[in-house]
Order: sequence, then C-alpha cells, then structure tokens
Amino acid sequence: MERPAIAGGKPVRETKIFYGHQYIDEDDIQAVVDVLKSDYLTCGPKITELEQKLCELTGANYAVVCSNGTAALHIAALSASVGEGDEVITTPITFAASANCALYCGARPVFVDINPETYNIDPQKVEEAITPRTKAVVAVDYTGQSVDLAPLLKICKEHNLTLIEDGAHVIGTKYNGQMNGSIADMTMFSFHPVKTVTGGEGGVILTNEEALYKKLLLFRSHGITRDVEQMRHEPEGPWYYEQVELGYNYRMTDMQAALIISQLDKLPMFIRRRKEIVAKYNEAFSNMPELFVQREIPESDTTRHLYILRIVSEKLTIDRKEFFEALGAENICCNVHYIPVYYFPYYEKLGYHKGLCPHAEKLYEEIITLPLYYAMSDADVESVIEAVKKIVAFYRR
Repeated sequence: MERPAIAGGKPVRETKIFYGHQYIDEDDIQAVVDVLKSDYLTCGPKITELEQKLCELTGANYAVVCSNGTAALHIAALSASVGEGDEVITTPITFAASANCALYCGARPVFVDINPETYNIDPQKVEEAITPRTKAVVAVDYTGQSVDLAPLLKICKEHNLTLIEDGAHVIGTKYNGQMNGSIADMTMFSFHPVKTVTGGEGGVILTNEEALYKKLLLFRSHGITRDVEQMRHEPEGPWYYEQVELGYNYRMTDMQAALIISQLDKLPMFIRRRKEIVAKYNEAFSNMPELFVQREIPESDTTRHLYILRIVSEKLTIDRKEFFEALGAENICCNVHYIPVYYFPYYEKLGYHKGLCPHAEKLYEEIITLPLYYAMSDADVESVIEAVKKIVAFYRR
C-alpha cells in the first residue's frame, strides 16, 4: 500500500518525476536511421569512428567499445591476466559487475571500505588488503566523482597491480584537470540509458598501453585475429584468420555506436545542466543538519551521474525506507545506489558476510538517490527540493 502524502495533503507534484531518464533528439534518431540505411549494421565504420572520438575526448591512446559496461570490465580483467586463485580488490558500494568481473575469471573479489564522506574506495584500505594473490584493483567512480587516482596509481605501481577504473558514472569528469579515461591502466565507461551519454546499451575500455589494447580486441571478439603478428601459422590467403585466445562475442553494433557518437556531441550541454542541478541541490540541502551531502575531493571536477542524499537518521523520526516512501507519495521517484554487493545471496554462498565494510554498510542504510537527468526543468528540480524539505520539516526530531 502506497504511503499517502504528508498529513493527507496534496503532493508537491501532480505527475511523477523519474530518478533518471535518457535524452534523445532528432539528431540521435537520424544517426541511427542513417546506419539502418547503410551497408553495415555491425563491425562497420561507426565502431572505428566512435573509438576515435572517445580517444579524442579523453586523451587515451586506445579505445575498445563493447556490447555493455559489464562486458568491458570482463575483458579488462582478462587483459590484466586475472585468473584462477587471484584476488581483485574493489568496493561494495557499486553495481555487481565491478566484482563479478573477477568471478568471471576465476578470481576472488576482496571488498574494502569506503571513505565515509566521499563514498569512494579508501586508498589506505586498498593497500592494507593487498596480498601475494592480489592482481588488480577495480576502483569505482561512484556517482561520477573521480576516485582519488594519484594514491591508487602509486599503490598499484609499488605492488605491480593493474588499476582498472570502473568509470560507468564518470564520463565528463576531470581529475586534476585531466579527463577521466586516460589516467588509470584501463578505464570503463557505460552507455546505459540512465547514464550521462547513452547508446541504449554499450560500454568501452580505454587504455594507453598497446599490449593491453591488443588483448582487449582479442577478448572482445572470440579471441580471433587477422593480425599476422598474432597468428601462430602462416596465413593461407586473404580470407585467413585464427582463434588464438578464448574470447567472447562482446561487440557493439554500428547502430549503438552512431547513437553514442551523436550523444557525445551533446556532452558539453549534458555536463552543464547536470552541474546546474547538482548546485541547486547542494545549496538547498548542505546546511540542513538532518541531511548529509556527499563531499567532493578538490581533485575531481565532477559531472554527476547520480545525486545521493544521506539521511541523518538520529535527527529524524523516520528511517530511510519511510523517507523513500514519503518522497514517492509526493510523486518524486527515487532509487537506492547501491546494496552492498556482498549482501547478495550468491556472495553469501561464497562465504561473504555482513560486517566486512562498516562505513559502506552504514551508508547503505541511509542513502536515497534523487532525480538527476538532463531534461529536468527548473520546476522539476524545485519540486524535488520542496518535497525533501517538506518531509524533513514534518519528521524532524
């Protein structure tokens, strides 16, 4: 049963505001139609064009686009030589794919705690968790704020580890003035519909290392190559190819690539609008003792994919679930990002248990994801702010 609006009054909105939504215009539609009328629907020129555009955007030397972000993380882990018996350090406050990519390779995810104010992985906790089995670190740019890359890179270099940046949220963000995507050993972007830029689905791995790039290409496409340098035998003719690794079919279509290319042309306006909305939220909520606004490190010039509001539960007479329901009664559709990965039954079967990361677990109990997307009007933003303030005022201790 849905919770009624506070005190039986009218909700702040007559219609619902969704927590996230894609923005598609006529240029995007025409870009896909043009591909449908062309000779190539997949493995065509739009793939190369998109990869070049992503390299230009980020400054990375190489880009390998994939069917989705999870596939991109999988081939990144494979390219980092993650295998049976290895360990991969990551955060529990993320979508499951950040840890699952280690399991796909036969490795074990090792969850370490977050910074309780920024919500990103704590570099000190990463260093403390390293063992002789550690092969890689998957660091998540949670909400679009960059992880603190400098200390993570230093730690990984000292211990001969590969730093994989799960940048599913981070496209458009800069770290120390440099666009994310060209800093870690490998960086993943996601193009899911609620992300800043969408292809319906899709992902990419960016890297500066040619050796990693060649592995990524192999693992994306069945482990098959036409590159003579990678072949084991002399080519029999121009048709000849070889499978030299056990790869996967993680290719992107030209239709997706065309849509992402068109979306990337709008990235500056997407960035600008998201920053405007975040600034309005921060101004409204930062000085309310009943709420905690995610802190941002000075190194990160952040384009937020998600806006996380934390409930200071001891100052309210309701908990997060009740706050969530109250927002829904005001026609503000929210979400929660994320349930700690090791809470899931599959991970319980593997021996993981609650209590591993106290800061992350406390965070999960108190967070709500507010609406944030390009097409939100100023009136929409004000409705969200009004609803939050209304609930806080009514349930304040």
